[in-house]
Amino acid sequence: MSSWKTAGAVGTFVLAFAVTSLNLAWSEDTKLPNLDVAAARAANDAPATPVTQDQLNAAAGDESNFLQTNGNYDQTRYFPGKQINTSNVGKLHPAWIFQTEVKESQETTPIVVNGVMYVTTSFDHVYALNAKTGEEYWHYKHAMGPVTTYCCGPNNRGVAVYDDKVYLATLDSQLVALNAKTGSIVWQTQIADPTLGYSETMAPTAVNGKILIGTNGGEYGIRGFVRAYDAKTGKLIWNFDTSPENSVGVWAATDATGKDLHRDIAAEKAQLAKTGDPYKTVGGGVWQNPSVDLKTNRIYFVVGNPSPDLDGSVRPGDNLYTESLVSVDLDTGKYACHFQYIPHDLWDLDDTSPTVLVDAKDKDGNVVPAVIHGGKTGHVYVNSRKDCSLIRFSEAMVSQDGMYTLPTAEGARMLPGANGGVEWSVMAVNPELGLTYAVNLHQPMTYQVQSSPYPGGKLWLGGAFKVIATEESFGNVTAVDYNTGKIKWQVKTPLPMMGGALTTAGGLMFTGEGNGWFRAYDAATGKVLWSFFAGAGVNAPPASYSVDGKQYIVVGAGGNTQIDFKRGNNIIAFTVD
Repeated sequence: MSSWKTAGAVGTFVLAFAVTSLNLAWSEDTKLPNLDVAAARAANDAPATPVTQDQLNAAAGDESNFLQTNGNYDQTRYFPGKQINTSNVGKLHPAWIFQTEVKESQETTPIVVNGVMYVTTSFDHVYALNAKTGEEYWHYKHAMGPVTTYCCGPNNRGVAVYDDKVYLATLDSQLVALNAKTGSIVWQTQIADPTLGYSETMAPTAVNGKILIGTNGGEYGIRGFVRAYDAKTGKLIWNFDTSPENSVGVWAATDATGKDLHRDIAAEKAQLAKTGDPYKTVGGGVWQNPSVDLKTNRIYFVVGNPSPDLDGSVRPGDNLYTESLVSVDLDTGKYACHFQYIPHDLWDLDDTSPTVLVDAKDKDGNVVPAVIHGGKTGHVYVNSRKDCSLIRFSEAMVSQDGMYTLPTAEGARMLPGANGGVEWSVMAVNPELGLTYAVNLHQPMTYQVQSSPYPGGKLWLGGAFKVIATEESFGNVTAVDYNTGKIKWQVKTPLPMMGGALTTAGGLMFTGEGNGWFRAYDAATGKVLWSFFAGAGVNAPPASYSVDGKQYIVVGAGGNTQIDFKRGNNIIAFTVD
């Protein structure tokens, strides 16, 4: 008879048998056979080892660990291990399932360091787990301040690891350093004022003694930023404001692809003369980790939407650097270059999916250092790392209908909607194939504008965008050749996609769906090779690692607040025998 073991009501289920069925199912409502309930496990020190800068620099070739939120500083999410591959992925089965205390949206990427796994949950819990068995070492619960402000769910996307510490950014806009062995607080720093709309859901980035962090709050009239803090002390090293004091720009009439934005430039200039530059409240949050070019000592990140989202009448100009790729110096935060994709955005088509560093062909066919990211517009953009200029944009991965139709008081229809295209979902790259993988939404919306003054740290949309319930919503998984911009393959999914992808040297691409399915695709062809039903939405990016010579795939299944996919509280690790 099959048996399961658990470390308590909330804890680890360890499979003691091999599962070979292609489509497997488990949920918290499943009646487990022969459940042997042990006493709740006391917290123990994790056998954590310090993480060196050399280890982080070499993460792209590390077949044992998953040291960074997106795998490595290039953020390719490409794992070099190939023990799990196209020939045996059909035998993939759960090795263990850990249940967190929090049954809410999961967007965490597990971080693995020499057999110790760190995962986060909504409301800023951190767990240290045995990566081989799923057993808990320690559990940190953040003591939230009296005010938290967030637009899209109480999410947390993970931690950073550096030296003997684990770093967490929180909904009440704090940066916390934890002891990697015990989970105790080493230091904590207030990043920004949550009463003004600031919050944190992104994972920090650790590099060269610094902890890099952006900010949420683009829907609340903040002034966005990226900051670097001292990894040892938590002291601020530098700050880069994502809206310069002159945020007007060049009064661009088109987007990066040449489409007309239908701007009334004369009216905007009149408003500018009346009220001045809106840079202090123009938004520009940074949702996701920057990529780091260690050779040039520069970082690259994308900036989100302007505030208020839909009402451009109170924010004249291009609203720099919203909707832009930006590069700054790693040591000083000094501006290097930028490229704006949608000047004066009125549709919340902000850039939220993180940047990825690749070598790609330029317009003359020469291979150059490039930076790519997926946009809510449904394009993958390829830019030069040297000067941020646009090299190319891909074929549209989603339908574009009525692009840049101006919002009206009654509500104007447009596709893609405010969720994309590519939302915050992280892309992955297979450098051997020259492909990047994006998950997309097809979700028609209406855009309704309603002007209102700055509300002082409260939600400030300037109207509303609403999903059209009578029209079909769905998603897709798309592979794009970033050297040509052509779509290599595409698979339609029954629900809009949100989460992210992982690629491996075994020729696989993994991603999950909001209906609970977690799938492995042939990275070259898009053929589905394996599926597992997780019982809750799989809207977190997967990771991979190895312990004692055995490779694992791990993913969170907790659903999603933003588009209301079924909630859960599971971290599931898979392997083959």
